[in-house]
Amino acid sequence: MKELINSLKGDKVIWAFIALLALFSFMPVFSASSNLAYMRHGSGNALTYLLKHAVHIFIGFFIIYQVHKIPYHYFRGISMFALPIVWVLLIYTLVKGTVIDGANASRWIQIPFIGISFQTSTLAAIVLYVFVARYLSKSREVEPTLKQSFIDLWIPVFVTLALIFPANFSTAALIFAMVTMLAFIGKYPLRYIGLILGVGLVSALFFVLIAKKFPEAFPNRVDTWISRIDNFMGDKPDEDIYQIEKAKIAIATGGVYGLGPGKSVQKNFLPQSSSDFIFAIIVEEYGLFGAMGILSIYLLLLFRFIIAAHKSNSLFGKLVVVGLGFPIVFQALINMAVAVELLPVTGQTLPLISSGGSSVWMTCIAIGIILSVTKKEEEIAAELEEKQKREEALQRLIDKQLQEDEDEIEEVDENQEKVNQMKSSIKDKIMEEDYSIEENPMLAIKGMRKK
Repeated sequence: MKELINSLKGDKVIWAFIALLALFSFMPVFSASSNLAYMRHGSGNALTYLLKHAVHIFIGFFIIYQVHKIPYHYFRGISMFALPIVWVLLIYTLVKGTVIDGANASRWIQIPFIGISFQTSTLAAIVLYVFVARYLSKSREVEPTLKQSFIDLWIPVFVTLALIFPANFSTAALIFAMVTMLAFIGKYPLRYIGLILGVGLVSALFFVLIAKKFPEAFPNRVDTWISRIDNFMGDKPDEDIYQIEKAKIAIATGGVYGLGPGKSVQKNFLPQSSSDFIFAIIVEEYGLFGAMGILSIYLLLLFRFIIAAHKSNSLFGKLVVVGLGFPIVFQALINMAVAVELLPVTGQTLPLISSGGSSVWMTCIAIGIILSVTKKEEEIAAELEEKQKREEALQRLIDKQLQEDEDEIEEVDENQEKVNQMKSSIKDKIMEEDYSIEENPMLAIKGMRKK
């Protein structure tokens, strides 16, 4: 286990928060899935759904591990080639989208030979965020013109949104908001951002008016999300109002401390209790403390994303962390807001907690790319630290050698001083003694001169 943990690179705090959310998800998913087990199998045994969720989480972490090993700058080029592929998948989804769990939705496609449903809009969001980050980081030095940026940036953005909007209004709105925020952070001219916002809002309004006038021209989910907005603004009873009412009952029943794990009552009445409305089940079973705990983890994760973006040395890395990290937290906040009727029903799941396959895996891909950015920064920091250590070691060797040379010089000076002292003492001794001419004429003459 220690070796596995040491093999995990990147921001360890992000790893910890993701693991904490994934581990906690088993309890509410196991509890909320008993309703599905009873309706489908009549037994109420949710063990199958728990194992299925465990497989999804295991594959998700495997995806994170594999993606985070890829240098994040590779995704700069991948986004260019992946975006046209995403458009093809989105078109196919609009034409051949399937219905999941009886819901009036066509946001998924069935993967052949595997039997797994896949929501293409989540993949489109990841690719588009990286694509936008690539463009903004490339055009940072020279301010782009409106015409050039509209062709290179905003046409791909609006094409992607146009293919998502009819089937999934909430996802399209979230993507557009995040792209606009990325443009602001990337120092895209504010006057252009205001113009793009105006174009986007007018286009959305025009589409809604056309959809209301000719509902048969849009057989997908247009009438569904339009009715959701109308019902949210009014009091017309329908399935969404029913789900909201049950969610609010669950939240009110939970109180401060909750009923306890597995003791939810409203899970038997909420159709999407293990996915879209799992937050209501969490509050019912774990109370206000449980709700605040989950909310705190997401907010701390947001704070960690901000730190990771700040530490990144490249603008592309900063924008990638913001573009992929912030939507995860905002999606969680939207899910919680729907449960307490602050927003109309959107179909947004609670990231890493709600049951589901493709939604969990797409979130894991985004987290893997974020960890790849933090891993690169750690590698750069480690290289700088290693370089500093080498320089310090080299400086110590130089200082040691200089000290040895100084010691040798001092030793030579001391020896020379001793020799000079000896010569001087011998000379003085000789000069002080008397010598006869017979013993040493030269010394005798010197002695006489001295006297």
